[in-house]
Amino acid sequence: MTLRWLICFSASLLPLCAAGVSGRVELRDSRYAAVRNRHDYSGVVIALTPLEGTAPQAAGKHWVMLQKNKTFSPHVLAIQAGSVVEFPNADPIFHNAFSSYNGQIFDIGLYPPGTTRSVKFARPGVVRVFCNIHASMSALIVVVASPYFAATKQDGSFSIADVPPGQYNLTVFHERASEATLAGLSRKITAGLEDVSLPNIVISEAGYLSIPHKNKYGHDYPPDSGDPAAYPGSKP
Repeated sequence: MTLRWLICFSASLLPLCAAGVSGRVELRDSRYAAVRNRHDYSGVVIALTPLEGTAPQAAGKHWVMLQKNKTFSPHVLAIQAGSVVEFPNADPIFHNAFSSYNGQIFDIGLYPPGTTRSVKFARPGVVRVFCNIHASMSALIVVVASPYFAATKQDGSFSIADVPPGQYNLTVFHERASEATLAGLSRKITAGLEDVSLPNIVISEAGYLSIPHKNKYGHDYPPDSGDPAAYPGSKP
C-alpha cells in the first residue's frame, strides 16, 4: 500500500493509481418472464461522472450494434459521448435504423444486406433506436459523459475498471424504470486506491407500461410489416 502511494505521486504513472468499482443490480416487480423466471438483470447502465475536473474524451471510439434476425444486438449499448456506432446489416433484407427521440435524432436511410452505416453520438442522453421497416426492432444507446461506465451482466453484476481516485456522481439507467425511480438511485461515491464494492442496487419495474411507437414519418406501421409496434422502454 505504501509503495502504491509513492508511485501515485508520479503523473506519468497515474493509471497505476486507478482502481475498480463494482456491484450488483437486482430488478423487482417485473412482469417479464426473463426477469421473473430466469433472473435476467442484464442491460442496466451504471455511470460515474467526476464531480471535479474534466472526464477524458472518447477520442472517436467505435462500437457496433448489429442487425441480424430482425434484432438489434446488443439491445442496450452504453457508450461515451463522442463515440461512433456502426449499424451493420447482417440480414438478407433491407433495414433503416433511425431515432426520432430527443437523445439524438438520426436517420441512416434504407440500406441493403452486407453493408453498414454509422452515426456519431455527440452528447449524453438516451437514444431509442428503431427500424423504419420492422416495427418489432428496438434498441437503446445510452450515451454518457465519462469513460467510467458499465452495463450489467445477466446476473446483475457490473464492474468499472481504472477509476481514478476522486468524488463521482453515480447514475443508473434501466429502460423499464421511471425517471423518478432512477433519480432516487443516484448517489455520490468516493473512489480511492483500493477497489470499491458497492451495496446492491435494487430497481423496481412497478408501473412500467409498454408503449407504441411510430415510424420515422410519425405514422403507424403498415399491417404487412408483421411486427407489433411496441418497444420495451419507458415513456420518453
